[in-house]
Amino acid sequence: MVTTDWGPIIVAVVLFILLSPGFLFQLPARFRVVEFGNMGTSALSILVHTILYFCILTIVVVAIGVHVYSTKPDPVE
Repeated sequence: MVTTDWGPIIVAVVLFILLSPGFLFQLPARFRVVEFGNMGTSALSILVHTILYFCILTIVVVAIGVHVYSTKPDPVE
């Protein structure tokens, strides 16, 4: 039986979607510190969101240790 750990993959995909600059929020924004749902981005915003993504992903996957296992049944012989 083969088991696969999908926890880090699921966490990475969800964080990538939620932390895309301008999707939910943009930090720092062009005219304010934080703007919500403006669908815009800047180089500094991409850098800040990349650092946030890396930190949160590391904490969730390494420190907390999220694991989602799926098993693949053996083929019938």
